[in-house]
Amino acid sequence: MTAGPRPPRIAAIDALRGLVMLLMLVDHVREFFFLHAQVRDPMDLAVTSPGLAATRLTAHLCAPVFLLLTGLSASLYAGRHGPGEASRFLLTRGLFLIALELTLVNLAWTRSLLPPVLYLQVIWAIGLSMIALAGLIRLPRPALVAVALVVMLGHNFLDGIVLAPDHPGYVAWSILHQRGFITLPWGVARTSYPVLPWIGVAAAGYALGPWYALEAGARRRRLLALGAAALASFVALRGLNGYGDPTPWRAGADLGASALSFLNLTKYPPSADFLLATLGLGLVLLALLEALPARRLAWLTVFGGAPLFFYLAHLWLLRGLHDLLLALGFGAEGRVSADAPWQLWPIAALLALPLYGACRWMVGVKRRGRHPVLSYL
Repeated sequence: MTAGPRPPRIAAIDALRGLVMLLMLVDHVREFFFLHAQVRDPMDLAVTSPGLAATRLTAHLCAPVFLLLTGLSASLYAGRHGPGEASRFLLTRGLFLIALELTLVNLAWTRSLLPPVLYLQVIWAIGLSMIALAGLIRLPRPALVAVALVVMLGHNFLDGIVLAPDHPGYVAWSILHQRGFITLPWGVARTSYPVLPWIGVAAAGYALGPWYALEAGARRRRLLALGAAALASFVALRGLNGYGDPTPWRAGADLGASALSFLNLTKYPPSADFLLATLGLGLVLLALLEALPARRLAWLTVFGGAPLFFYLAHLWLLRGLHDLLLALGFGAEGRVSADAPWQLWPIAALLALPLYGACRWMVGVKRRGRHPVLSYL
C-alpha cells in the first residue's frame, strides 16, 4: 500500500524551535571563540561583564523550550499514530540521541572519542527524557500534568540531598539531580545536565498536545494565559528570594546590575524559577508566532525543520572553523578568541547562512524520503 501524504507541520512550532536553535548557535560560538572569558554557571556577576552575561542569558531559553517542544511534538505524533507507536519512537530516538552524545557530539567538543572528561550534556538529557516519557505517556493526562508540575516546581526540595562518590546511589543521583563526576575506565563523565527536571519539562510539553485540537484562536489564548501565569509566578517567587532557586538575587549598584542578578538563575539542574521564566516566555512566543502568517516564519521553520541535523552540523562547522583558523596562525595557546562579546553575534549570523542552506536541503530530503532514520533528524 502506498503511504499517504505527510501531515503538514505546524509552522509556529518549527519557528520557535528554529529561533532557540539560533540562540544556541550564538552561545556555542561563545564556547568556541570566547574561551578566554569562559562563563561559570551560575554566573559570577562580580567578574562577568554585563555584555557577556546578557549574551549568556539569551541561551537560557534554548534547552527548556526545546524539551517542551519535544514533548509537544511527541503528543502530536501520538495523535496520528497512537500512544504505543509514540512510546516506541520515543524509546528508540532517546537511545539514538544518547549514542550521538557519546560519539559525534563529544568528538566535536573534545576532538576525542575517549576524552579524559566525557561531558553528558543537552543531547544526553533530551535522550534520557524521551526514554522516560516513553513510559509516562501511558498515564492519564491529569496524572501526567501532576507529575510534570511536581517534578519541575518541586525538585528544588531535593537540593539538600548530596551524595558522596562512594555512596551506592551516587551514580544514579548524579544523573538525576546532583551535578557530579562518574568514574569511567579511561577518565570521568561529567553529568552537566542532571535529567530529573528535564523529564518534567518533556512531560509538560506532551500534556499540551490536546490544545492543538482546538480552534487556533482559543489555543493562542490558552498559551498566552499559561505563559503569563508562569512569568507572574516567576516574578513573585523570585522576588521573595526564598524557595525557587538556590542562588538568591541581590540589589546591585544600578538597575541593570539588579536586573542581571534577578535573572541569574540556576540552570544545572534548572531551578523552579529558571523553568517558570524560560517556559513562560517560550509559551508566550509560541502564541505570538502562531498569530503570524506561515510565510513570514518560513526562514525560521527551515532551521526548526531539521533540528538534530542543525545541531550536529553547527557543532562540526564551529569545530572546523576554529581549527582551521588555528592552523592558519590565528589565535594563541590552542584557541582563537573574539575580542568582545558583541562580536559573537555577527559571527553567529555569518555561520547561520551556510547552515540555512544545509538545513533547507535536509528539510527537502526529509519531505521526499521515507526512511525511518530521517524522522530522527
